[in-house]
Amino acid sequence: MADPFAVTNQAPPLQGVNFFTRDTALGDALRPYAGLADDPGLARIGAVAGSEEALAQALPANQHPPVLRTHDRYGNRIDEVEFHPSWHWLMERAVGFGLQAAPWTSESPSPHLTRAAGFYVWSQVEPGHGCPISMTYAAVPALRADERLAKEWIPQLASTSYDVRRLPAAEKSGVLAGMGMTEKQGGSDVRANLTTATPAGDDGEYQLNGHKWFCSAPQVDLFLVLAQAPDGLSCFVVPRVLADGNRNTFALQRLKDKLGNRSNASSEVEFHNTIGYRLGDEGAGVRTIIEMVAATRLDCVLGSAALQRRALVEALWHTRHRSAFGGLLADKPAMRNVLADLALESEAATALGMRLAAAVDASQNGDEQAAAFRRIALPLAKFWVCKRTPFMVAEALECLGGNGFVEESGLPLLFRESPLNSIWEGSGNVNALDVLRALRRPESLEAWLLEVGAARGADQRLDAAVNDVLQALADAADAEAGARRLAARMALCLQASLLVRHSTPEVADAFVASRLANDWGGVFGTLPRTTPFPLIIERAIG
Repeated sequence: MADPFAVTNQAPPLQGVNFFTRDTALGDALRPYAGLADDPGLARIGAVAGSEEALAQALPANQHPPVLRTHDRYGNRIDEVEFHPSWHWLMERAVGFGLQAAPWTSESPSPHLTRAAGFYVWSQVEPGHGCPISMTYAAVPALRADERLAKEWIPQLASTSYDVRRLPAAEKSGVLAGMGMTEKQGGSDVRANLTTATPAGDDGEYQLNGHKWFCSAPQVDLFLVLAQAPDGLSCFVVPRVLADGNRNTFALQRLKDKLGNRSNASSEVEFHNTIGYRLGDEGAGVRTIIEMVAATRLDCVLGSAALQRRALVEALWHTRHRSAFGGLLADKPAMRNVLADLALESEAATALGMRLAAAVDASQNGDEQAAAFRRIALPLAKFWVCKRTPFMVAEALECLGGNGFVEESGLPLLFRESPLNSIWEGSGNVNALDVLRALRRPESLEAWLLEVGAARGADQRLDAAVNDVLQALADAADAEAGARRLAARMALCLQASLLVRHSTPEVADAFVASRLANDWGGVFGTLPRTTPFPLIIERAIG
């Protein structure tokens, strides 16, 4: 008789898998824009990301969340946050890979696309530490509104050295950035900010007084903050340490006890005559910081795509090693349908994320068409990809069953993280309404039409879906109430167009047949029975 206490029929640990080279869909998503499918730097990130050491860092960083230290032993206010060593391990490598602000100073071709692929691959290890990495990346375009501040901060932000010392920026080998916009009475309505900014010098120096209800990564070196100046809502650069070595007043009240993103510190902060330096004109705060918001929205898309990919990899790994009812789970017809469907969702998210990153590179080189595409496609992708991620991660968790419901599997970490990017930088409604705002500019609709039109004639179902969108746009009655439906349909058309042009016929056909059919209810595992499941699944395995 078999030993009843023997451990059998369990999947081995997922490790030693290169998260870049094994991701065929990512390679195909990069190929139309740059020769990065075999990039050695990305392959190096992928190898580290899939290593036993890296995957062992994720759980401790979340099981031991950051701790706030407001005072030292003598009663001096210090407002510091202590992190588990795993956090610093993850951060040191992310910065070392140049995933924060390095693309803005790089002279290599396609730096933002390269960085996007790296961020997507590395975020599959542990998503929480991506927050300060993302905000540092996003701070640079906003800082360019002031030549002096840009010159002072951007070289340090772009450094690949992770330096946690609390020193003036000029004395550090690298710095990181954050932002403070949200207040308890405003939320997404940043114009409701009550924090005040009073001029205190001739060099753009102000004194800030007020609070921020949600300030993520409060341990970093500088923050872009919105406050009410005499001439209206304005943007300010707030350093944690002043040039003379004294600490700026940055009073941390508490750290948020969050659903997910637990490795990352998010805080409530008060300003009491805190020194800030005006960035851009008074009254132009939203216009100044909007580039930072756009860049962080891109990372929301990339981060969600990364969560989808990691969840898919876990589901594939488990079902190919776990037996039930006389055979491997992965070979069961119902499970094959689910796995193939998850693979389609993941590949479509990846393709759209990389397309957006390529548009950033092109727009930085003065391509107005790329800028117009980014303006409309970014809120579309932010709305749809981030909205789909919790459903997909939940379905992947279900593929593991009870094994996926325990913390050690890593799936609960992914699931708790999955709603975050749909909330950060504007929830679903905000992004759907931003789509309507973008459509008020004729060049935005033209950019969307040119992109989806590149696949015109390749699939009649896609052509019909595009015509449906145009018909919906012609009916302007109660546009706000229908904004979500419109955004979803436009995003699906974008994804379908990308897959038709750049993926395999099997993937493109299955995606269009399921996502653009009239009876699609969004339930995974409902692909047509004629779908070539083995081909789609093998492509996802890599």
